[in-house]
Amino acid sequence: MSDTLYLSLWYPNLRLEALPDKLTAVLGAFAAHGGEAKVYAATVWPINWNEAPVFQRIYGRAGEGPERGAEPRHAVEEATELLHDDYAYEFQIGWSLWELEAGHSEGSAPGNTTAGPSTSVAAATSAQDDKSSGRWVREPRLVRVTGFGPLFDEGTYEQEGHIRVDFGTDTPFLEEEAELDDIGAKHIEENVRQLVALTQAVEKDSGATARLLWSELGESLAQRLAARLAMRN
Repeated sequence: MSDTLYLSLWYPNLRLEALPDKLTAVLGAFAAHGGEAKVYAATVWPINWNEAPVFQRIYGRAGEGPERGAEPRHAVEEATELLHDDYAYEFQIGWSLWELEAGHSEGSAPGNTTAGPSTSVAAATSAQDDKSSGRWVREPRLVRVTGFGPLFDEGTYEQEGHIRVDFGTDTPFLEEEAELDDIGAKHIEENVRQLVALTQAVEKDSGATARLLWSELGESLAQRLAARLAMRN
């Protein structure tokens, strides 16, 4: 059964005024690790998730080409003009992983929204493998990066991090419903390596002192991956 995968980041004695720089650093790390260089959307949530957004901006959703989206610093600066202790700042950015074509709906980002590919991602998605286990494609998904004010949702940052990255379902790292052959195992390994590289990069680039990769159901991705690969042997 698929699960939702998150990365939580904490920073010592973080002042609210420093949160925009941390968010910019996290978003900026995606381009070097299978992701987009630009942000697709920004949303500001007041008080808790039940409230209506006080700000929402969709960048470059119409049209094609490298001009789609906004530079991370621009998107963060625009959203954090409303900088309050009880606000959360959410940004959506594209990130590409190998996925089985038949499982696109499971492998999509939260809300089943597919990122619009840039020129570089469009080139990547053209690479595919037709094998007995299914056709593997380099598929873009939307990842949500959220920075929490200290009073948002009664201090949710204590449990979920000053910044939380929502990767969507963990299907591309396991493909538990598929019959896994050598090609499939290779692509899953590439996805996991990309995930590890990204988590290390965002921790280093943003100066986080603690990070936690966790799932909604509380299961360890590493343990599930080891069990999954062991089934092939």
